[in-house]
Amino acid sequence: MKIAMPKDGEVLNQHFGRSRSFAIITLDENKVIDTKEISAESLQHNHGGLAALLEDEGISLVITGGIGAGAYNSLEEKGFKVIRGASGKIEDIVNEYIKGNLQDKQTMCNHHHGEHHHN
Repeated sequence: MKIAMPKDGEVLNQHFGRSRSFAIITLDENKVIDTKEISAESLQHNHGGLAALLEDEGISLVITGGIGAGAYNSLEEKGFKVIRGASGKIEDIVNEYIKGNLQDKQTMCNHHHGEHHHN
């Protein structure tokens, strides 16, 4: 099983769509057997592109902090399971997931990037 998590150094990036890189963690029988980092530099705010990138990596679960509806829907459409509302060091979050302690907090962001309404 492969898990994708947006990175900000060693901690989970709280803004999924702004993440420059993702940690890809491979689990086998609840043990971490591989960890790598992939760049998403060119895909910031490209929800469909991010979902396709993760699909190409063989991801089945995305663990994130905050995520907007557009990105969440793109992930759901690809069949990813998404756990929202996580925070802290990536290694600690993975350990909590393995123990079965990580729950989806249904945290959604509703940022409006560059939307201006004029009357």
